[in-house]
Amino acid sequence: MTADQVARKVTDLLAPQVLVIAMPPTVGLIAQGWAGAVWGLLASVLCGGVPAAVIAAGVRSGRLDSHHIVDRARRTGPLLAAVVAVLVALVLLVVLGAPDLLVATVTAMLVALAVTVPITLRWKISFHAAVSAGTVVVLAHVLPPAPTLLAGAAVVALVCWARVRLIHHTPGQVLAGALAGTLTTWATLAAFGVT
Repeated sequence: MTADQVARKVTDLLAPQVLVIAMPPTVGLIAQGWAGAVWGLLASVLCGGVPAAVIAAGVRSGRLDSHHIVDRARRTGPLLAAVVAVLVALVLLVVLGAPDLLVATVTAMLVALAVTVPITLRWKISFHAAVSAGTVVVLAHVLPPAPTLLAGAAVVALVCWARVRLIHHTPGQVLAGALAGTLTTWATLAAFGVT
């Protein structure tokens, strides 16, 4: 397997849509068992499933180049759909009395979008790096922190390498994405007092 093939596989397997769909039920399950997983599934369908469906429809119609939306100019519509979906998920989770950890996690997604969306309208910050880094921070709250952060840093570095290798981002864009994802997620979870 060539380096480019590895980079494509990493990019696909650890795409933002994949992580946003997989992470909430996983975190819910680890933190609170099957009831938490069900809450996480609700967050997953709205926060990840709805934007993924919008992107898939855009790819099928030819409006988008791929599910990675390489062309920055085409990101606005799908990103606005993601913001609305995450906002709806957050309102539903709060109104229905979801566990604090999932409310905090979805809030962190919204905060990360509030930071990265305006940036990407002018400069192509890496959503792959931001989402993977934010996912690591959330997982470090439900799994043993030291090994989770160590393994997570390696995964985030791999994602960053893949995006640069495929010439979809510069090193600065992946670094900015990783920092945005880490800091917004950490700050949001800290504000919620999630431990």
